[in-house]
Amino acid sequence: MSMRTLPLVFINLGGEMLYILDQRLQALNTSEDNSEKVMNGIVGAMFSKDFMDELLKPQQLYSHRTLKTVLTRIAHASIMRLNPASMDRLYELMVMAFKYQIFLCPRPKDLLLITYNHIDTIRELVKDTPVVVNQVDETHRKIIEVYSSLPEGEFQLLRQTLLIFFQDMHVRVSLFLKIQVQNPNGRFALSTSGPVPHGIDVPGLIRTFDGKGREVRRSEFPSGGSYSSSVREGCFELHGDRVIRLGMDMYTVNHPEETHTSKDTFVKTDNTPNLLAKEELNLLARLMGSMKAEKEPKAETGFWINLFTTDQEEEEEEAGASGLAEEPLFEVINIQAMQDEQVTTELARIAGQFADEEPSGNLSSSKGDDLLAMMDDL
Repeated sequence: MSMRTLPLVFINLGGEMLYILDQRLQALNTSEDNSEKVMNGIVGAMFSKDFMDELLKPQQLYSHRTLKTVLTRIAHASIMRLNPASMDRLYELMVMAFKYQIFLCPRPKDLLLITYNHIDTIRELVKDTPVVVNQVDETHRKIIEVYSSLPEGEFQLLRQTLLIFFQDMHVRVSLFLKIQVQNPNGRFALSTSGPVPHGIDVPGLIRTFDGKGREVRRSEFPSGGSYSSSVREGCFELHGDRVIRLGMDMYTVNHPEETHTSKDTFVKTDNTPNLLAKEELNLLARLMGSMKAEKEPKAETGFWINLFTTDQEEEEEEAGASGLAEEPLFEVINIQAMQDEQVTTELARIAGQFADEEPSGNLSSSKGDDLLAMMDDL
């Protein structure tokens, strides 16, 4: 398994999260000031030096539940708040978008171009905040330094690792269904046409050579698609034309309903114990410890924003029942998809599964409790 997957996973999934949130904020006419606070808070946490330094250490890719927990904490570094149900649906959208991009990646090395497209768009979202832009640029330079020297075989291993990681995720997304790149069972329908990877010949020609290396015969065969040569190679530097469009914002304010996931998700659930849970919790503690929680002014009033349009009626019913007699003491954007009976957090569920499995008398038996207490203090 490749040891360099974590930075690519977090940057690309984080970029998709920002695209979706930005689309929803614009669709609901959120003020520019509040939208800027959300973007700056999330990007500042995701591209913080300590966080990225930890991710860039060679390490194994870990479970979806731990990954989602860290991304939830990143989202909560801003004035935005999500309940578990909202984060579940948002995570599904992020994963399916990135999975689709990995499928269409022309060459394994072009994973970097997808990542750079995400970084370029993220930089544009926070362009009015120089401090955050500097954080993005510094992370981009580190990514170039770490990945630019990797051989082609390592990129192939990276791509294969990511495909294995996402292989059981078959969530149906309305946007993908509408443009017919996804089947009703949640699997992607890949096109047999389009530009071939840079440096690769268009399929359909067979050339025969003799023993001296001279071409003696040519014949053609039906390729099964309509292919074209790549115009040029994308830029792998800090700034430039990436050529490929994968990794750019596919959402628009004109189609807010297209960021829905189907409730019938066709996801294979793995309930077997994770033997690396303790290590993942310790890693999670280090990652979360590097992100400083910002205290919002208590004089500001809050407002509600629905991430998905299907939640509007539920929110109106709740508002009518409560009467909204009191205003919040601090500014919070609550993005709530649906009522969820599960009141424990993702991290509590991870720790709870293994609370009874620790051998008695072992000095490490209290690590889970100590870790949770540490995170409560953050």
